[in-house]
Amino acid sequence: MGGALLSETLTEVLIPVAAVVGIAFALIQWFLVSRVKVAPDHSHTPSNNNKNGYTEYLIEEEEGVNDHNVVNKCAEIQNAISEGANSFLFTEYQYMGIFMVCFAILIFLFLGSVEKFSTQSQPCTYNKEVMCKPALANAIFSTISFLLGSLTSIFSGYLGMKIATYANARTTLEARKGVGKAFITAFRSGAVMGFLLAANGLLVLFVAINLFKLYYGDDWEGLFEAITGYGLGGSSMALFGRVGGGIYTKAADVGADLVGKVERNIPEDDPRNPAVIADNVGDNVGDIAGMGSDLFGSYAESSCAALVVASISSFGNSHDLTAMCYPLLISSMGIIVCLITTLFATDVFEIKAVKEIEPALKKQLIISTVLMTIGIAVVSFVALPSSFTIFNFGAQKVVKNWELFFCVSIGLWAGLVIGFVTEYYTSNAYSPVQDVADSCRTGAATNVIFGLALGYKSVIIPIFAIAVSIFVSFSLAAMYGIAVAALGMLSTIATGLAIDAYGPISDNAGGIAEMAGMSHRIRERTDALDAAGNTTAAIGKGFAIGSAALVSLALFGAFVSRAAIQTVDVLTPKVFIGLIVGAMLPYWFSAMTMKSVGSAALKMVEEVRRQFNTIPGLMEGHAKPDYGTCVKISTDASLREMIPPGCLVMLTPLIVGTLFGVETLSGVLAGSLVSGVQVAISASNTGGAWDNAKKYIEAGASEHARSLGPKGSDPHKAAVIGDTIGDPLKDTSGPSLNILIKLMAVESLVFAPFFATHGGLLFKL
Repeated sequence: MGGALLSETLTEVLIPVAAVVGIAFALIQWFLVSRVKVAPDHSHTPSNNNKNGYTEYLIEEEEGVNDHNVVNKCAEIQNAISEGANSFLFTEYQYMGIFMVCFAILIFLFLGSVEKFSTQSQPCTYNKEVMCKPALANAIFSTISFLLGSLTSIFSGYLGMKIATYANARTTLEARKGVGKAFITAFRSGAVMGFLLAANGLLVLFVAINLFKLYYGDDWEGLFEAITGYGLGGSSMALFGRVGGGIYTKAADVGADLVGKVERNIPEDDPRNPAVIADNVGDNVGDIAGMGSDLFGSYAESSCAALVVASISSFGNSHDLTAMCYPLLISSMGIIVCLITTLFATDVFEIKAVKEIEPALKKQLIISTVLMTIGIAVVSFVALPSSFTIFNFGAQKVVKNWELFFCVSIGLWAGLVIGFVTEYYTSNAYSPVQDVADSCRTGAATNVIFGLALGYKSVIIPIFAIAVSIFVSFSLAAMYGIAVAALGMLSTIATGLAIDAYGPISDNAGGIAEMAGMSHRIRERTDALDAAGNTTAAIGKGFAIGSAALVSLALFGAFVSRAAIQTVDVLTPKVFIGLIVGAMLPYWFSAMTMKSVGSAALKMVEEVRRQFNTIPGLMEGHAKPDYGTCVKISTDASLREMIPPGCLVMLTPLIVGTLFGVETLSGVLAGSLVSGVQVAISASNTGGAWDNAKKYIEAGASEHARSLGPKGSDPHKAAVIGDTIGDPLKDTSGPSLNILIKLMAVESLVFAPFFATHGGLLFKL
């Protein structure tokens, strides 16, 4: 059927080189950010010869504020936030470490028992005439890849947190020179995280495949079945990171807002508020560390799903390494494209006004999508044979290389559509959020009603975009088409993460400006950065949810094939009960996570009230609040409350597969996918809309917004209540649901050999 133009040797070189280039670019961005000092430096002399402001003398005159004291105060606050985030993550990672070891043992025991821990070669799953490596080898290598994925996920989250806490005060200080310089600092810091995560994920996966190949040799079916543990490890850590971090950040945020803004009528991030440090710590452990692990998990799973399907197609049968590595080459091209795209934001376009921030971030999405389309075309025509076969539920489907180009591209462009629809429904520049803000005139109840309606309505177009992607990609290249469509959506992950991480960094920068006593004009700049960041964070969540839907479907297809299920018939009682239970799981999971936030926030509100009532001079600013107690409340609550939702997700496939069998489990996976995507999109967009409706009123940038304000007015208080309701929706339940649907799918795929052999115990009685 013809061979690929790209040689195997060149493929083996290009993938790690792209990863190393990504890491090097991230380090250069970090170096540029580090040139902004968070301590008074008298050695510099004023200079204006650099448009990004890195050679300028940092300290400028401000209105009635001693500059040296302000800089020192920023450094002190940054250290407090960094220490709080470090402390929480180290404690959380101890819990994760215990889970990781226990689950690794479980994987080994379940998969090893498939053939009673035999060391004899077995007939391959898809071709009984060929002998494959023993089940014990699959157990050992799946366990190793699970541990690799887990450690890479933890490392990704921790790196993101360190970069964000390093950059927040620097962004605040750069805001004194103008909004453009603050934007570049925040965006460069986000890019450090984006490139490190994308490059590390690719490099570790590539190295793991090559090391496993030393044992597996030509048994590609066994090799890539074992590699699926990498995606399982990545997503299982992401689940705990997202849920634990989400509970932490929202408990502090809700507590700080309800007492500070609504009851005491003091500004957000006011240093008198005892929960303010915990709130800023939460931005880093939830929105940065959790989100980093989440998107790494999506990337790992989409790559694994594509590799598993390809291994049993003509690529695997003919041992065509270059075509087999097509998903990794797409990711490599993505790193190079995102590198070029980032230079447009930091070196080509200069931001001079607040109104230019959001368009600059949107340009990043558009430029990366256009360039990546060209990149996909190049990779598709040099890495793939002109014609090949793809495994399609027991048959082989003939596919052309241009058809795979369309599959990846439609996933990429569907991601952009989802991003822009998310922006339309969550940005206060458009009518949906302005309508929500206007509804605050008549109180919190109408605000809640309008916000919920907006969230439900915002689901429509993204679901159609996902549906079209699924139909086209499946028609062209079966399940492999869906897997690479998901990969296409995530191919610009470095840029997506950069604009996503930019938001929490800007949010922290605003908090530091308020706590350090900077002038009102500095806070206006950081608020403008933060408002744009809220929208970009919502866009990032839209990407994550959309890609999770495609990844889950691809993993579902791989599971059905691996478990040797001929058809999934919803009219069969076994399947239908799974379907209806699976559709219920996202609601059960959301209930658990939202109640956890509510319980933790209740304790936080009581503690903040207690301090305001019992510490003399706190409200007047003469006494310092006890920040440590609030940090401890958030930490203890999040670590305790993240375990039940995590157990629900991790144990459901094991229990259903073992007791009810693979048919019922297939129903559970389908039900949770269909239900989870809708709930996740509506929850994320509702919360984002309420948040930006509040910021719309606070900014007072238009005549309409000013008619609803100022801060402390009744409409503003109603908006704050809506925002506090939306916080757990957009930052805890919504983002965690996309992990639920893909994690259950990848876990089912990893354990498929066990379920196919020993599952369905209740029906065997």
